[in-house]
Amino acid sequence: MLLGTWNLENLYRPGSPYGPRDKSAYEAKLAALASVVDALDPALLGVQEVGDPDALADLAELLGPSWRFTLSSHPDGRGIRVGFLSRTELTVAADTAAFPAGLRPVQTDDSGGTATGAGRGFLAVTLQAPAGPLTVAVAHLKSKLLTYPGDRFYPHDEGERARYGAYALYRRAAEATALRALADELLAGQGRSRDLAVLGDLNDEVQAATTQLLLGPPGSELGTAGYDRADQGDAVRLWDTAPRIPAEQRYSRVDSGRHELIDHILLSHRLVHRLSEAGTGLPGTTAPPDLPSVGQDPADRRGAAGSDHAPVWARFTD
Repeated sequence: MLLGTWNLENLYRPGSPYGPRDKSAYEAKLAALASVVDALDPALLGVQEVGDPDALADLAELLGPSWRFTLSSHPDGRGIRVGFLSRTELTVAADTAAFPAGLRPVQTDDSGGTATGAGRGFLAVTLQAPAGPLTVAVAHLKSKLLTYPGDRFYPHDEGERARYGAYALYRRAAEATALRALADELLAGQGRSRDLAVLGDLNDEVQAATTQLLLGPPGSELGTAGYDRADQGDAVRLWDTAPRIPAEQRYSRVDSGRHELIDHILLSHRLVHRLSEAGTGLPGTTAPPDLPSVGQDPADRRGAAGSDHAPVWARFTD
């Protein structure tokens, strides 16, 4: 069984200010996306940056009659949201954007605006897998790409850059905290016996504080001496599959020439011990993902075929 996560990069039908400008560019994007999904052949694929539900419906139709999709009901200001593509019947376990009790709204701009929940929401579904029920939550945390007043992508000065970088970090940390709270709810302290995956575009790398928030108690990560030692944290801990990705493939995006792994799959105790392999790009290849290097202005990629992210995947034994 293979699980995957993939940021589809501005999946809109033509006519949106963020999507392809014409039908031919749109069809080329759908074809490029479909070819990758076909090659992945996932049991379940978490998707991000779905700007138009009808566009995801078009992609599912292109993939074939057995494919279905499920979307969060919590889009951001550009209409993008998270969801799933699957050939298996799914039951929605959670569809929320709420911050947990005790976490106050966080500042988002110089005028004192605040965020009271996750901008793109979280969606969790349950499916019947060969080893029993599997619950998977998908997320798309606040981007490190900064937008300034007036929809500018460049600051007026370094003070503005620093402030808006802080606002984005506040939001991403709060969203990671909310996602961890959802994982706690879905695990219910039963990580040794319950299969849970939390996946998506976390917009930060493995050692970033926001990513580390999601793991729970430290000291038992893949590749450490504590991994095979049972302890009380196993009931609530999540494991990032990143150490199992071959080093030369351990990135999912290229930002200004820098390779970074910002898309992740995190697993509960029972599920991580059935992990057989993990990777980025397509299974069965040793080649690193062939990705464009992106800059600070997302409009530069408007209408580009495919995605600026590589899919991240994990395979499990039954």
